Amino acid sequence: MHSTVEVFSLFTEFDVNLFKAGKHIKLYEKFGAHYLEKEGKSGTYFSVWAPTAASVGVIGDFNGWNPYSHPLYVRWDASGIWEGFIPDVPLGTNYKYIIKTAAGENLEKGDPFALVWETPPQTASKVATTWYEWKDENWMAKRHLHNGLDKPISVYELHLGSWMRDPAHPDRLLSYGQVADQLVPYVKEAGFTHVELMPIMEHPYYPSWGYQVTGYFAASARYGPPQELMYLIEQLHLNDIGVILDWVPSHFPGDAHGLYCFDGSHLYEHADPRKGYHPDWSSYIFNYGRNEVRAFLISNALFWLDRYHADGIRVDAVASMLYLDYSRKQDEWIPNEYGGRENLEAVSFLRELNEAAYAAFPDIQMIAEESTAWPGVTTPTFAGGLGFGMKWMMGWMHDTLNYFKQDPVHRKYNHQQITFSTVYAFHENFMLPLSHDEVVYGKQSLIYKMPGDEWQRFANLRALYLYMFTHPGTKLLFMGGEFGQTAEWDYNRSLDWHLLQYPPHKGLFLFVKDLNSLYRTQPALYEKSFSAEGFEWVELGDHERSVVVYYRKGHLQADDLIVVLNLTPVVREFYRIGLPAKGSYEILLNSDDQVYFGSGVGCEPVVAEPHPWMHKAYSAQLTLPPLSGLVLKRKK
Repeated sequence: MHSTVEVFSLFTEFDVNLFKAGKHIKLYEKFGAHYLEKEGKSGTYFSVWAPTAASVGVIGDFNGWNPYSHPLYVRWDASGIWEGFIPDVPLGTNYKYIIKTAAGENLEKGDPFALVWETPPQTASKVATTWYEWKDENWMAKRHLHNGLDKPISVYELHLGSWMRDPAHPDRLLSYGQVADQLVPYVKEAGFTHVELMPIMEHPYYPSWGYQVTGYFAASARYGPPQELMYLIEQLHLNDIGVILDWVPSHFPGDAHGLYCFDGSHLYEHADPRKGYHPDWSSYIFNYGRNEVRAFLISNALFWLDRYHADGIRVDAVASMLYLDYSRKQDEWIPNEYGGRENLEAVSFLRELNEAAYAAFPDIQMIAEESTAWPGVTTPTFAGGLGFGMKWMMGWMHDTLNYFKQDPVHRKYNHQQITFSTVYAFHENFMLPLSHDEVVYGKQSLIYKMPGDEWQRFANLRALYLYMFTHPGTKLLFMGGEFGQTAEWDYNRSLDWHLLQYPPHKGLFLFVKDLNSLYRTQPALYEKSFSAEGFEWVELGDHERSVVVYYRKGHLQADDLIVVLNLTPVVREFYRIGLPAKGSYEILLNSDDQVYFGSGVGCEPVVAEPHPWMHKAYSAQLTLPPLSGLVLKRKK
């Protein structure tokens, strides 16, 4: 088949000027392959940025991959944009750009703005559409009630290809739609408020877990077409479950069909490897100082919020973006203009990203995975911060896991590991993560990090979860953690769902379900999550018995909760705790309850006595169950 390329453009002069200035935030409406009607003819408009190319053409199914038959036109305005309309190129057509470099080399490149790619290992882009008739308007209208910083946010993180597989065909991935049918009722029963999908943007190398992206605007074809992912998100929304997407603007792989050396020049990445090459991941770092690259990335984040109705973006590896010397030896990096290690271009980019995202979608959340003490990650940009809504609390995660890994007999020597986090807990808007990174590469599953026999391991993990859910901050738990997955996470196989038939695992799932319910229904656990006013230590110095007591506070004093943790396997009888007022107190949750595979200790009524204790006018004696947590509330 042969047809001419017609001169046509979706770009106005204003679009081009915005693009060159780095201020165009909807480039996906202009770049890429757009199937449309033009003067009574149907076909596809193609446009691509390749400023140093000698020529650019389109090759594909429609022309037998002939590199000469369909050259694009370069715009006259020095924008570096090549474009043209090709009649009779339908939806579903496979294509690439054939780019002749200034040095005379021919490169076959996928479309950076492709909405669909072939299923890997095939590498062509596809002419596609993201049109979908959404039915989640009620959720979209009220999602600010679910996404606010004063709301309960309990996130279930999952890897789409290994959450569940068809038992009859364990090597076969479930589609987005098949996952939806299983995932939505499960997450709803477990009580999580949000799911976070590890990167579902197209990636050629499956063992990268999605963190080596080539198709930034394409949902991975491994699981089906875009509309099927939209169905999954819609079904979650219809059940009042938000969706956070993991996003990787920190680096990209060097695959020949991808962004690397796109037009023969270092277009998207820095030319100098001291700024442009990532030693940890053998990948390439975006040039955040280049206006067009900033516009590409910001448009990409907004694309997922716009076209896919995402409720939040979790930005991966922010620390690697902020520091010029990240994972580099002394001679392997270039200081900034002031001689410092801060990547000023990345700082500027992240601020602009967050400003654009919140301006366009004020009811979403931007979440940073940032592992250092960089100041003001969740401070608004107008006050000098990066402008994120939340930041992962990596220090809490490391301290907590290190504490719970220890034999309880040694915990009294490391008591500060579960008390220290509140020294800095309110410096940022923190999310507490127990993520995929903690259950791979020989780190063991969460349940096998716990010491002791089977009963003690499950008791320890329930106590850890109760500590996590009553600690200030929002929550994130990786799939399998909710029922005690025993094997380390393997991206290439399903979770071990059969474990749920066994009492310890079933009990842990019921406990997480009740924890989520407690978290969602008790305002003291979320109304002041990021304020010191919402937390008060009552007993933090009893390292000898490894007991801590603290209050969580809401707007109303009647909503206040008392949390008691006993982190040794010893039953503590007649343990006196200070109480805020007289009256009877009910135990809302006891992690040692027999329904959770606990021993059932410590369920007697609690009545406050006018006996001053722990700087409180009232107190009561409790029996503290072993390796457990209790949550108490004064009866009205």
